[in-house]
Formats: sequence, C-alpha cells, structure tokens
Amino acid sequence: MARERTALVSALTDKQQDFHDEWLAELKKAGSDLERRINDAELRAQTREFLQLLSDAVRNNNTSDINRPEWGAVRTFLDGVSRSRVLQGFETDQTATFIFSLKRPLFARLRDALGNNADALAHETWEATELLDKLGLHTVKAYERSREEIINRQQEELLELSTPVIKLWEGVLALPMIGTLDSARTQIVMESLLQKIVETGAEIAIIDITGVPTVDTVVAQHLLKTVTAIRLMGADAIISGIRPQIAQTIVHLGVDLHGVITKANLADALAVALRQTGFSVVRGGRAAAAAATLGGSAAPDGAGANGAAPRPGAPHARGGPRAMAGD
Repeated sequence: MARERTALVSALTDKQQDFHDEWLAELKKAGSDLERRINDAELRAQTREFLQLLSDAVRNNNTSDINRPEWGAVRTFLDGVSRSRVLQGFETDQTATFIFSLKRPLFARLRDALGNNADALAHETWEATELLDKLGLHTVKAYERSREEIINRQQEELLELSTPVIKLWEGVLALPMIGTLDSARTQIVMESLLQKIVETGAEIAIIDITGVPTVDTVVAQHLLKTVTAIRLMGADAIISGIRPQIAQTIVHLGVDLHGVITKANLADALAVALRQTGFSVVRGGRAAAAAATLGGSAAPDGAGANGAAPRPGAPHARGGPRAMAGD
C-alpha cells in the first residue's frame, strides 16, 4: 500500500503550472537573466524540466537522500545546467540561485497547507530546507568542477599556443620560449618539437630562451631534458638567448652544459645552424662575386649568375646577407 504523501511532496507536485510561474518570478527577481546571458525561453524550458524531474524523484516520499538512484536524472540535469552557466559567464552565486530561489514559493505553499499546525509546518519547512540545500550544494560542486575543467583545457591550449615551433631554414627549426618553464610546459615543448623534427626531418633545433625571465636549477634541468630528447631523435640542439645574468646564474648553480652549443642571440644561433647544415652566410657583394666565379661573369644585383632575373619567389635581400650552399 502506497504511503500517504507528505505536505512537502504535495507542495512540489500539485498545481505545477502555478508553482512554476512563482519560481520563475523569483528567478527573474534574483537576476538569473542578468545581462540577458540566458533568454526567457531557455530559462522557462530549464525550470519546467527541472520541476518535472523533481516531481518524479519525490513521488515515493524520498526527500532526504538525493544520492539514491531515483534522483539520478535530477543530478544529471543539474550537472548540465551548471556547465551551461559556466559557459554563459554566470558566477557561482548566480548559478546556485537556480535552486535556492525555490525556497520562497515552496515555503509559502507549506504555510498555506499547514498554517494551523506549527509543529508540522516547522518539520516540513526543515525537510524542504535540507532538500534544497543539498540540491544547491550539488549544483555548486558541479559548477566548480565544470569551471575547473574548462580552465584546465584553456591552459593547455594556451601552453600549446605559447610554444610555437618555427621553420627558419631548410633543416633548421626554432622554438622561442617566453615565460616560465615548468614541468608541464616542458612536456608540451618536447612533444611539439619532436613531432616537428619527425615531420620536417630537421637536423638542428634552436631553443631560444630570450623570453625566459630567470633560469634556476629546475629550468636548466628542463632545458637539458629537451636537448637530450632532440639528440635521441638524431638532431642537434642549440640554446640561444644566453644573457650575461643567465650565464652567471648557470655557472653559480653548477649546471653542466658541456657539449651543448649556446649563443647570445637567435641570429648567432642561426648562423651556426646554417654552417652546420652546409650553408655559408655572405653579404650581397660577396654573394655576387661567388656566383660569378661559379657560373660566369658577375651579374648585376637582383639578377642571376647568367644575368637573368631570379626565379619568382626566390629568396633575395638587396645588399643584405644571403645563405649559399657549400660545396
């Protein structure tokens, strides 16, 4: 035989349209449509669905334990609402208001039903308070969990964007580092750089730390791990951006960079990389003379060795340095 419904269950399930309108008015009064982050139709749909799920969950008079299976649909719904509130830019208190704004219309219903019975009114009001507090806490926890997931994902995306691998020349890659180098970022750096080495078949990778504010023992160890990983892939590594302060710090810390090529700036590192890959860097006049020696009379600046114009898209800097392949 079914148990008689409690006053709380009756208040939650009877005349739901009126109850829904009263709750919606409280939500709007509390600012749940603040700055129109959520439109009226969406808010109405969410509140109507929640009341239906709530009615289904309390039909057996179970209002004390929201972890029971019959409350599963309610919990899942609140998880979804919380995540949508994070994406819409709501704060924690505004999200919790979705549940806590139910208190006023619910308490009013209990008072109308039990106004002449103070003991029963106090008991049912306490039951309603506990139920809504539990649902509110679940909503807040779901909101915080969703926000942490989104923040972590955004941090990972920012880390990937902050560690671009650039192709400077045929066989030469560069990785400009900006900001603090920690374990998490080192892992992403190594993965990105090693993948690029595989894709391009690069022989040399330049790690530029000009944008790294300080170098301590931890940062130095991360750099050495990255260099080791590059060498295991069959390439060589050059560290550029070694400022005087960083050089002194590395010496003071006793960090062993033996066997690692280091340069003060990216330009010097690129010059070393070009030499190691068989290129030499010469200025425009010397390049023309070398071209004349190899292919005939000296050509005017901007023309090839036989006097013809350079191929479209061919690299050329008027009067500037050029990289020429060695013999």
